[in-house]
Amino acid sequence: MSYTIYLSGEIHSDWREQISQGILQAGLDIEVLTPITDHDDSDNVGEVILGKEQSAFWKDHKAAKINALRTQSYISRSDIVIVRFGDKYRQWNAAFDAGTAFGQGIPVIVMHDEALTHPLKEIDAAALAVTETPQQVVEILKYISQ
Repeated sequence: MSYTIYLSGEIHSDWREQISQGILQAGLDIEVLTPITDHDDSDNVGEVILGKEQSAFWKDHKAAKINALRTQSYISRSDIVIVRFGDKYRQWNAAFDAGTAFGQGIPVIVMHDEALTHPLKEIDAAALAVTETPQQVVEILKYISQ
């Protein structure tokens, strides 16, 4: 079976690479979609494409909308959305992406450390699987791909 997955959330570790490598090593027929994970590219896309802004609000507004075009189109193309919540930074985008996927009826796998179980209990309750490691995600993907 062929799947398309979207890897959303935390960008300060190599979890996406670990999942991609696990998919490759297992020989799974899975297309992996991701957001732009370079902070500068993501933060500056609005000004790069549409021109400079005097206000930080409008700079961020333009970038957020362009990034949302990519994210929403990738989520809608996905069979499964995997959302990683990190412990160092607030993950507003990850929560928004999970909500977008839930709203479209797209299954969600959540990944986070055990310490975040309580703060993320509502998101975890809506997810079809809650994991702590990229390896657990790969094992789920291998299982459903049989």
